[in-house]
Order: sequence, then C-alpha cells, then structure tokens
Amino acid sequence: MPALTPTRRVAHANLPLSGAGENRTLVVAGVALHADHAGALYWPDEKLLVVADLHFEKGSAFAARGVLLPPYDTAATLARLVSLIERYMPRVVIALGDSFHDDGGPVRMDEISRATLKALQRGRDWIWIAGNHDPDPAVNIGGRFADVLALGPLTFRHEPSPRPSDGEIAGHLHPLARIAQRGRAVSRRCFASDGRRLVMPAFGAYAGGLNVRDRAIVSVFGALAFTAHMLGERRLYAVPAARCLSD
Repeated sequence: MPALTPTRRVAHANLPLSGAGENRTLVVAGVALHADHAGALYWPDEKLLVVADLHFEKGSAFAARGVLLPPYDTAATLARLVSLIERYMPRVVIALGDSFHDDGGPVRMDEISRATLKALQRGRDWIWIAGNHDPDPAVNIGGRFADVLALGPLTFRHEPSPRPSDGEIAGHLHPLARIAQRGRAVSRRCFASDGRRLVMPAFGAYAGGLNVRDRAIVSVFGALAFTAHMLGERRLYAVPAARCLSD
C-alpha cells in the first residue's frame, strides 16, 4: 500500500426511489471506487473506507443552546458506521472532517459511544481529517490527524479546493439532490462527481443537505456538467445535475 501523506441546510426526505439502480462504481481520476448507498466510498485496491461529516454530538451541541433534539444522533451514526465496517473490513478508514459537530463534542461523547469508536479502530489505520467544525486534534478518541491526505492519484480533504483539483475527494458541502417523482419532489443525499473530483454526502444522522444546484456546489465543478448519485434505500440512482430541481 502506498504511504499515506498527511499534508443553509435543508432536511432530506426519507422516501424510497423507484426504478432500476445499484451500488455504483464511480471512477475519479482513473481510480475505481465503490459508492455505497449508505453514503460511504470504498477503494477496494487499498481496502480503504471513506466517510464525511459525521457530526457526532450535534444533538448535545444543540441542547447546550436550548434547542432540544433527541440525544441519539451519535449512537445512530455509529451504528451505521459499524455496519459499513463489518461489510467491508477496511484496512484504513478516513473521516473527512466535521467528524464532531464542535470542539466540545469529544468531551460530551458518552463512554459507550467512545468504546464503540475505539473498538472500530482496532487493527486498522484511522485518519481524522480536520474540518471547520473540529479543526483541532481531539483527546481520547484514537486515530491520527491530518489536514489533507494524499494517496496515489487521490487527495482527501474536508473543504473542496477553489481551484481545479483532479483526484480530490472532499466533504463539507453535504450535497443533496431534489427530483420530481410521481407528482411530488423527493430530496435525497447524494455523491456529486464529474469523474475528476467528488463531493461526499454527509454521513451524520442529524446532518442536513445543500441542493446540488446551489452556487457553492456548482462552482466546484465549474458548471452543471456533473452527476448526482442519489442515496436510495438499497441502491444509488444517477441523475444529471442539470435535471435536478432547485429549492
């Protein structure tokens, strides 16, 4: 395995999409990646799993400000992560920033969740990429930390670069695609990619989404000439961004 080199949200609808579809192989800068309908990427050649924007402890962060949400988001997100790791048994896991909703998240995490997180890290390399919500290395969560990580032709970072960047895998923007289906609009989290670079969907249970037609996402690709790979209940569904609905 090559050396690893550290170097306005809207809610999504939980509606099944009809029609043909499947978990897809997405090619980015010539690298074949398995895009899982749970919202993760797996690189088989490197046995590497990527997730973005876990936003652990978002519920407790809101509660501290007097906005009461059910305090189960961390457990729910971890449960989905456990399922993915059991499915792929990766050698390496990369969390693409905003893994915690704020700097105090690691302290607020309960001991059961902390033990689950550390158990997932055993026997594998776990890299936390710095995000805008959690820029500093956290204490007592295991793993190692980097601002950017390069592996072969791919570069993993939290925020997409404002410059053309072939091989970039980023998070931060929480892409969400909105389409018309059977007379109503359906919104789902999605991967956004033009084959040169890719923006990951948010993985966290309480993370929202930003419409793929928003200027912040379109500017990553330079135009609407990219594809939204929408997360279905069991499959992905590819929709040209130009055919997606605005908010």
